[in-house]
Amino acid sequence: MIEIAPRLLTWYRQNKRFLPWRDHPDPYAVWVSEIMLQQTRVDTVIPYFERWFAKFPTIKALADAEEQEILNLWEGLGYYSRARNLHKAAKILVESSLSLGERAEGEGKLPEDSAALQKLPGIGRYTAAAISSMAFGQDAAALDGNIRRVYARIFNIADVLGTTNAEKIFWDLAEENIPSGEAGDYNQALMDLGALICTPRNPSCGECPVKELCQAKKLGIQDERPVRKAKKTVPHYLHAAALIVEEGKVLLAQRPEKGLLGGMWEFPNGRVNGDPAGELVSVIDKGYQLKVQIVDPLGEVDHAYTHFKIKEVAFRCTLIRSSHKENLRWVALNKLDDYPMGKVDRMIAGKLQ
Repeated sequence: MIEIAPRLLTWYRQNKRFLPWRDHPDPYAVWVSEIMLQQTRVDTVIPYFERWFAKFPTIKALADAEEQEILNLWEGLGYYSRARNLHKAAKILVESSLSLGERAEGEGKLPEDSAALQKLPGIGRYTAAAISSMAFGQDAAALDGNIRRVYARIFNIADVLGTTNAEKIFWDLAEENIPSGEAGDYNQALMDLGALICTPRNPSCGECPVKELCQAKKLGIQDERPVRKAKKTVPHYLHAAALIVEEGKVLLAQRPEKGLLGGMWEFPNGRVNGDPAGELVSVIDKGYQLKVQIVDPLGEVDHAYTHFKIKEVAFRCTLIRSSHKENLRWVALNKLDDYPMGKVDRMIAGKLQ
């Protein structure tokens, strides 16, 4: 077996990135950071992490918070189910500590074992291993996108990412190469190597601490690893939104708890097939039981989600008739920042304000 751990650990201890959750005394910090880092870049996460800890410095503070307050702080990070799962898990931990009498204050305490961590909402195999190894010093193997890329190049893995066989190979490699007693640093060394040197494009192979051991580099195929699935065509949808304003207030709708942007607030809108202005009245009536009349166009916003793109065209409207719905609320224009929104609606709110 190739001995990559000693070289990686030596390199890491000399070159590791300074990150606010690294070497943090509270395992809660590692947990929050790992959830935020899912599908999100480190430089984006850092200011969110710092604001989060200023607002929710303990598991109990998070458990006691209102969901809307949490979503508001998370706004802009995307994948909002991550925030809701953090909240749910914090409540479980606090309730558990109270029932077990572990802490009189009911502060909540993360379990150290990877298997126990995976029983909490939002924590899968990788996240549990990352927390267990980095926060508690357990010998748990972690595997994220950076680590898969590093292993694919070092060991020249030709299997397509995401396939069952590839996942087995990567997890086997991760577990085989864990150095006893140093899993936390080793996992972070792999992450840093993938982020700083073994990058997706144009890797800096000359600076790599394991370049002599890298099979893909020896063959000159490092740019061909890992092997990815062919990209699918990304669908593009057109939406029309109604900005219904009366006496300094605008009507907002709250999205369902489950699904995309769950629990967030938005301007009443709907998908259209052709002319947004021509179809707006009917889609708003169908989706919200609101009869509106267009006053004038406000503007349009483009945004790319993970699996689709959207163009939303917004119109100022007057309300002619409405049927009461619990998920609708009149909000003062100067209070829109208090309501968590997705990027599309936040951009439209900016245009309206």
